[in-house]
Amino acid sequence: MPSSTDKTRVAIIGATGYTALELIRILLRHPHVEITVATTRQEDAPQLSEIHPSLRNRIDLACTLLNPQEIAQAADVAFTCLPHTASMEAIPKLLAENVKVIDLSADYRLVDPEVYEQWYGHVHTDPTRLGTIVYGLPELYADQIPGKDLIANPGCYTSTSILGLAPLLCGGHIDPVGICIDGKSGVSGAGRSPKMITLFPECNESVMAYSVGNHRHTPEIDQVLSDVSGKEVEVVFTPHLIPMDRGLQCSMYARATSDATEQELLEVMRKFYENKPFIRVIDALPRTKDVANTNFCDMTVRVSRETVQVFSVLDNLIKGASGVAVQNFNLMCGYDETTGLLP
Repeated sequence: MPSSTDKTRVAIIGATGYTALELIRILLRHPHVEITVATTRQEDAPQLSEIHPSLRNRIDLACTLLNPQEIAQAADVAFTCLPHTASMEAIPKLLAENVKVIDLSADYRLVDPEVYEQWYGHVHTDPTRLGTIVYGLPELYADQIPGKDLIANPGCYTSTSILGLAPLLCGGHIDPVGICIDGKSGVSGAGRSPKMITLFPECNESVMAYSVGNHRHTPEIDQVLSDVSGKEVEVVFTPHLIPMDRGLQCSMYARATSDATEQELLEVMRKFYENKPFIRVIDALPRTKDVANTNFCDMTVRVSRETVQVFSVLDNLIKGASGVAVQNFNLMCGYDETTGLLP
């Protein structure tokens, strides 16, 4: 896969958003990557540094319209930072041109096209691939990622929740049904496109629940936790908007099914994530500030009466999106998993 310069040529499909910016920042310090293509729907071919002024003097690349044939001539791997439905339209064309893809949308995460239609309100146009794509959470599926042509990058809320709950579900320490997840995310999680609720006067000095009972990450969390634990998992998930730029915390509550103490459960989590470089199981309650601008996920556990409480935090733009995408890229291409992601 590496080009004649011993670097893998990379395309950023949909380069205007926050996750694309974080992805570009990470890849610019990756020793085995050359960013050769960036696409946008803007027809005036703006420079990346015009869209993201923080990239001035760091990359000299004009954006182009999405053309799979032209991308295939210039890139080996594409990161698709597109909205749902737009990804499923572009990805089959890229794969047909032998371009490997890491998809940051939700279009290939679910295995059942009917579930996708139910939660996203659209008929999936590439349904035969669903159920065959590796879910790109390396801490759980790293051995399935190398050599694949398409990886479905996980969502930010889903990563935070799944990583926190998986050890205890797999160990039989919590009931798989009735798990409550209270998620709180910074405003960047809503994307860069302007929306009423993300305007400064609307969200500043305010906390608001949203998508109560119907958030699209719910079936994704159920699906992955059921797969890794071998149990039918059912969660109640409620996200909240927090007036900060970045960061995400999930506070999770489940009924205890064992007599394990807090220290014993912490050891269960540490053993589960042994040799996983981006998971930090800590004794203290985790803070979003401690993982900001990193690819780490910090977590801990508490026991209160008959309830197990799990607290998990990460940076929604990095470990919740672009950082884990680079983890997947490294595993896909045979590089060390941490390349470009540690200081």
